[in-house]
Amino acid sequence: MSTVSPTSDQFSDQQRVMILSDQGDVPMRVFKITSIQDSILLRTSSHDVIVDSTDQVLARLIDRMYATVRDSISMGVGIAAPQVGILKRIIWVQRLDQENLPFEVYLNPVITFYSERKQDCREGCLSIPNRVDTTRTRSYEIQIAYDKLDHQHYEERIEGFTAVIFQHEIDHLNGILYLDHLEKEVQQSSK
Repeated sequence: MSTVSPTSDQFSDQQRVMILSDQGDVPMRVFKITSIQDSILLRTSSHDVIVDSTDQVLARLIDRMYATVRDSISMGVGIAAPQVGILKRIIWVQRLDQENLPFEVYLNPVITFYSERKQDCREGCLSIPNRVDTTRTRSYEIQIAYDKLDHQHYEERIEGFTAVIFQHEIDHLNGILYLDHLEKEVQQSSK
Protein backbone atom coordinates (compact mmCIF):
# COMPACT_ATOMS: atom_id res chain seq x y z
CA MET A 1 0.00 0.00 0.00
CA SER A 2 1.02 3.65 0.19
CA THR A 3 4.16 4.79 2.01
CA VAL A 4 3.45 8.50 1.45
CA SER A 5 2.68 10.55 4.53
CA PRO A 6 -0.72 12.24 3.91
CA THR A 7 0.36 15.66 5.17
CA SER A 8 -0.97 17.85 2.36
CA ASP A 9 -3.48 20.44 3.56
CA GLN A 10 -4.64 21.28 0.04
CA PHE A 11 -6.46 18.00 -0.48
CA SER A 12 -9.53 16.75 1.36
CA ASP A 13 -9.41 13.44 3.22
CA GLN A 14 -11.44 11.85 0.42
CA GLN A 15 -9.08 13.21 -2.24
CA ARG A 16 -6.02 11.96 -0.31
CA VAL A 17 -7.54 8.48 -0.09
CA MET A 18 -8.22 8.45 -3.86
CA ILE A 19 -4.74 9.71 -4.73
CA LEU A 20 -2.81 7.54 -2.28
CA SER A 21 -4.83 4.36 -2.89
CA ASP A 22 -2.08 3.08 -5.17
CA GLN A 23 1.47 3.72 -6.39
CA GLY A 24 2.36 6.55 -8.77
CA ASP A 25 2.59 4.32 -11.83
CA VAL A 26 -0.95 2.97 -11.38
CA PRO A 27 -3.71 4.67 -13.41
CA MET A 28 -6.68 6.22 -11.65
CA ARG A 29 -10.32 5.64 -12.57
CA VAL A 30 -11.46 8.01 -15.32
CA PHE A 31 -14.73 9.77 -14.44
CA LYS A 32 -17.31 9.52 -17.23
CA ILE A 33 -20.47 11.44 -18.11
CA THR A 34 -22.34 8.13 -18.24
CA SER A 35 -22.46 8.20 -14.41
CA ILE A 36 -24.62 10.89 -12.76
CA GLN A 37 -22.18 11.36 -9.85
CA ASP A 38 -19.19 11.54 -12.21
CA SER A 39 -21.04 13.95 -14.50
CA ILE A 40 -21.81 16.32 -11.62
CA LEU A 41 -18.13 16.41 -10.63
CA LEU A 42 -17.05 16.92 -14.26
CA ARG A 43 -19.38 19.95 -14.42
CA THR A 44 -17.78 21.58 -11.35
CA SER A 45 -15.01 24.21 -11.49
CA SER A 46 -11.63 23.29 -10.06
CA HIS A 47 -9.53 25.13 -7.48
CA ASP A 48 -5.97 26.39 -7.82
CA VAL A 49 -3.31 24.05 -6.57
CA ILE A 50 -0.59 25.26 -4.20
CA VAL A 51 2.71 24.70 -5.98
CA ASP A 52 4.81 22.78 -3.47
CA SER A 53 7.45 20.42 -4.80
CA THR A 54 7.66 18.79 -1.34
CA ASP A 55 3.94 17.92 -1.27
CA GLN A 56 3.99 14.14 -1.68
CA VAL A 57 0.23 13.92 -2.26
CA LEU A 58 0.50 16.44 -5.12
CA ALA A 59 3.46 14.52 -6.55
CA ARG A 60 1.51 11.23 -6.39
CA LEU A 61 -1.51 12.83 -8.10
CA ILE A 62 0.69 14.17 -10.90
CA ASP A 63 2.31 10.75 -11.38
CA ARG A 64 -1.00 8.90 -11.36
CA MET A 65 -2.59 11.35 -13.81
CA TYR A 66 0.31 10.68 -16.19
CA ALA A 67 -0.12 6.92 -15.73
CA THR A 68 -3.83 7.34 -16.50
CA VAL A 69 -3.42 9.32 -19.72
CA ARG A 70 -0.69 6.94 -20.94
CA ASP A 71 -2.60 3.78 -19.99
CA SER A 72 -3.33 1.50 -22.94
CA ILE A 73 -7.04 1.74 -22.14
CA SER A 74 -7.04 5.55 -22.27
CA MET A 75 -4.22 6.56 -24.63
CA GLY A 76 -5.23 10.21 -24.65
CA VAL A 77 -3.28 13.31 -25.62
CA GLY A 78 -4.30 15.14 -22.46
CA ILE A 79 -6.00 14.79 -19.11
CA ALA A 80 -7.30 17.14 -16.43
CA ALA A 81 -7.48 16.42 -12.70
CA PRO A 82 -11.32 16.50 -12.63
CA GLN A 83 -11.29 13.51 -14.98
CA VAL A 84 -9.79 11.44 -12.15
CA GLY A 85 -12.12 12.96 -9.56
CA ILE A 86 -9.85 15.68 -8.17
CA LEU A 87 -11.07 19.28 -8.53
CA LYS A 88 -7.63 20.88 -8.82
CA ARG A 89 -6.22 22.96 -11.69
CA ILE A 90 -3.73 20.40 -13.04
CA ILE A 91 -3.46 19.12 -16.61
CA TRP A 92 -1.15 16.90 -18.62
CA VAL A 93 -0.80 17.72 -22.33
CA GLN A 94 1.07 15.90 -25.06
CA ARG A 95 3.08 18.57 -26.86
CA LEU A 96 2.50 17.54 -30.46
CA ASP A 97 4.17 20.83 -31.43
CA GLN A 98 7.54 19.81 -29.95
CA GLU A 99 10.21 17.35 -30.96
CA ASN A 100 9.62 13.83 -29.57
CA LEU A 101 6.01 14.81 -28.65
CA PRO A 102 6.62 14.98 -24.88
CA PHE A 103 3.90 14.94 -22.23
CA GLU A 104 4.13 17.91 -19.83
CA VAL A 105 2.27 18.81 -16.65
CA TYR A 106 0.82 22.30 -16.06
CA LEU A 107 -0.39 23.71 -12.75
CA ASN A 108 -3.03 26.45 -12.54
CA PRO A 109 -3.17 26.99 -16.32
CA VAL A 110 -5.30 29.80 -17.71
CA ILE A 111 -5.81 31.02 -21.24
CA THR A 112 -5.05 34.74 -21.47
CA PHE A 113 -5.58 35.17 -25.22
CA TYR A 114 -7.72 33.48 -27.89
CA SER A 115 -7.16 34.26 -31.57
CA GLU A 116 -10.19 35.20 -33.63
CA ARG A 117 -9.03 32.67 -36.21
CA LYS A 118 -10.81 29.37 -35.54
CA GLN A 119 -10.04 25.82 -36.61
CA ASP A 120 -12.11 22.72 -37.25
CA CYS A 121 -10.93 19.85 -35.13
CA ARG A 122 -11.91 16.26 -34.39
CA GLU A 123 -12.24 15.94 -30.62
CA GLY A 124 -12.79 13.02 -28.34
CA CYS A 125 -12.61 12.80 -24.57
CA LEU A 126 -11.65 10.12 -22.07
CA SER A 127 -14.72 11.14 -20.03
CA ILE A 128 -17.12 10.84 -23.00
CA PRO A 129 -16.86 7.23 -24.15
CA ASN A 130 -17.26 6.07 -27.75
CA ARG A 131 -17.76 9.49 -29.29
CA VAL A 132 -15.73 11.81 -31.54
CA ASP A 133 -17.05 15.06 -33.01
CA THR A 134 -15.77 17.97 -35.06
CA THR A 135 -15.72 21.28 -33.21
CA ARG A 136 -15.46 24.58 -35.09
CA THR A 137 -15.05 27.06 -32.23
CA ARG A 138 -11.50 26.34 -31.09
CA SER A 139 -9.03 29.16 -31.53
CA TYR A 140 -6.08 28.45 -33.79
CA GLU A 141 -3.71 30.29 -31.44
CA ILE A 142 -3.85 30.87 -27.70
CA GLN A 143 -1.64 32.27 -24.99
CA ILE A 144 -1.50 30.47 -21.69
CA ALA A 145 -0.09 31.29 -18.26
CA TYR A 146 0.79 28.48 -15.88
CA ASP A 147 2.97 27.35 -13.00
CA LYS A 148 5.43 24.46 -12.88
CA LEU A 149 6.81 22.43 -10.00
CA ASP A 150 10.03 24.47 -10.23
CA HIS A 151 7.99 27.29 -8.61
CA GLN A 152 8.27 29.41 -11.75
CA HIS A 153 5.41 31.10 -13.58
CA TYR A 154 5.40 30.89 -17.39
CA GLU A 155 3.53 32.33 -20.37
CA GLU A 156 3.52 30.76 -23.79
CA ARG A 157 1.80 31.06 -27.19
CA ILE A 158 0.58 27.83 -28.74
CA GLU A 159 -0.89 27.10 -32.18
CA GLY A 160 -2.66 24.39 -34.12
CA PHE A 161 -3.87 21.10 -32.69
CA THR A 162 -1.78 21.50 -29.52
CA ALA A 163 -3.76 24.70 -28.83
CA VAL A 164 -6.94 22.62 -29.12
CA ILE A 165 -5.64 20.14 -26.54
CA PHE A 166 -4.91 22.98 -24.11
CA GLN A 167 -8.36 24.52 -24.69
CA HIS A 168 -10.02 21.14 -24.15
CA GLU A 169 -8.14 20.36 -20.93
CA ILE A 170 -8.48 23.87 -19.46
CA ASP A 171 -12.21 23.69 -20.22
CA HIS A 172 -12.32 20.61 -17.96
CA LEU A 173 -10.91 22.74 -15.13
CA ASN A 174 -13.86 25.11 -15.61
CA GLY A 175 -16.52 22.36 -15.69
CA ILE A 176 -16.91 22.60 -19.48
CA LEU A 177 -16.99 19.64 -21.87
CA TYR A 178 -16.35 19.78 -25.61
CA LEU A 179 -20.01 18.85 -26.13
CA ASP A 180 -20.88 22.33 -24.82
CA HIS A 181 -19.04 23.83 -27.82
CA LEU A 182 -21.14 21.70 -30.17
CA GLU A 183 -24.33 23.03 -28.55
CA LYS A 184 -23.11 26.63 -29.01
CA GLU A 185 -22.36 25.90 -32.67
CA VAL A 186 -25.90 24.59 -33.21
CA GLN A 187 -27.39 27.66 -31.48
CA GLN A 188 -25.24 30.03 -33.56
CA SER A 189 -26.13 28.33 -36.84
CA SER A 190 -29.86 28.60 -36.14
CA LYS A 191 -29.71 32.39 -35.70
